Amino acid sequence: MSQPQIVFLDRDTLPVLVHRPGTPHQWIEYPASSVAQAAERLGAATVAITNKVPITAEVLAAAPLLKLVAVAATGYNIVDLEACRARGVAVCNIRDYAIHGVAEHTLLLMLALSRQLPAYRADVLDGAWQRAPGFCHFGATMHDLAGRRLCLIGAGALGQATAHLARAFGMNVFFVERRGAAQVREGYLDFDTALASADIVSLHCPLTDDTRHLIDAAALARMKPGALLINTARGGLIDEAALLAALQAGRLGGAGLDVLHEEPPRRGNPLLDVSLPHLIVTPHVAWASQQTMQRLAAQLTENIDAFLKGEPRNLV
Repeated sequence: MSQPQIVFLDRDTLPVLVHRPGTPHQWIEYPASSVAQAAERLGAATVAITNKVPITAEVLAAAPLLKLVAVAATGYNIVDLEACRARGVAVCNIRDYAIHGVAEHTLLLMLALSRQLPAYRADVLDGAWQRAPGFCHFGATMHDLAGRRLCLIGAGALGQATAHLARAFGMNVFFVERRGAAQVREGYLDFDTALASADIVSLHCPLTDDTRHLIDAAALARMKPGALLINTARGGLIDEAALLAALQAGRLGGAGLDVLHEEPPRRGNPLLDVSLPHLIVTPHVAWASQQTMQRLAAQLTENIDAFLKGEPRNLV
């Protein structure tokens, strides 16, 4: 019997060592793949590894031997789950690997905006401190994190890890109930109350049909004036045009984003066309520390090895 073929469609998206599964196999990897190339390259594959290459019904139709789609990420919205189920193809993902990296990046964005890091960095480069009449240059108004109300939308591993760090800074942390929920769980705030009272709203939920544009113009209008919005989850959670309008109108104190609705933003994005001191955009790197990526790579190998041994894990 021939060995199962494992095809990594976008190897360059995981720039760390990936150990091969211990189960006998044939390993093929490509730096990147388009959807059309994925269909060609999975023709004899038993396992497809993808980080961001969509696995569509058309791709699956071209891969008659495929048994597992191993997503090299937590989010699996790139996979047509219904088509996979119809063809008996299992799907697994990576879980809880980025609890340190993403939580730290989330706090980084909160701190940078609260302490006005971009504005003060620009002032120093412009010579404002050098021209100051005293020892200190007073520019944009800064705030401490301690004592501020942080409302977290999403109470999974990443939301919990962020809450842990935020409490260490002395923040008052609340989780947010699902929008439109009939009942509010103990320890949670209802959606509208959270938006109206939060000093900082941070997103840690998956992108689904129900959460797409969760933060739209109406939600932004309900937010407390001067509040901060942080998104290290998925770009589609926010209506980006509405966010830009709120920032330019001065309704929000700032926004820190590690994700956009389209990545990479080759066709442009209005949030990248402006230079605002209270807007920070990082290129989807909250997960990209060496330690965090290595944990992801190890779990990816473990997921595939377990499946090939008949002990599937982390199935979605």
